[in-house]
This record gives sequence, C-alpha cells and structure tokens, in this order.
Amino acid sequence: MPFWGLQKQLGIDVDSWLVRQSMPQPHGQAALCHAFEREWVECGHGLGQTRARRECQLEYEDFVECMQRTKLAQRLRIILEQRDKMIKEGKYKPPPYHMGKEEPRP
Repeated sequence: MPFWGLQKQLGIDVDSWLVRQSMPQPHGQAALCHAFEREWVECGHGLGQTRARRECQLEYEDFVECMQRTKLAQRLRIILEQRDKMIKEGKYKPPPYHMGKEEPRP
C-alpha cells in the first residue's frame, strides 16, 4: 500500500485496467468473456505466479480462446475446406441462396 493514495487523489483506477473484462461496460452488462477471466483470476488467486501458470492452465486457455477465437476460426476453415472439396468432387451442391442467387422478391 503506498504512503499517499495517489490513484484516489487523481481520481483514476489503474487496478481495474489490469483486468480487461472487469472494466465498466457501456450498458452496464458484463463483458463477453468476463466469466472466463473471473474463473482464471479466482483460480490463480493466492497461488503465486509459478503455481498459477501450472495449475490454472485450462482456465487461462479458455479465457484466451474466448478473447481470440483461434480454435473457432481453425474449425471454420476446416469445414469450408471440406465443403469446397465436396463441391469439386460433385458430392455436394450448395443451395441457390448460398451462391448469391436469390429468388426475386415481390
């Protein structure tokens, strides 16, 4: 604890910036990945950095996936590659509305 409460005197709260999803949100609703970040922080609380890295790896990976969506993008890429492969082989024909050929609306 600092001798002077500099953050309080200046009216800033640097501590809330350290936790990305815990900052005040525009409409007062919890951020999208807030639950994952909270689980990760609660898991690592009081363990120390070295033990927390080892023991809270699953929570951290869930949080990072929620933020970056890397596994989702990879899965989507594989699905699209499989679809393109099936189209080339003639085993799958996409519906007209997936090809940009909609029926004219009245």
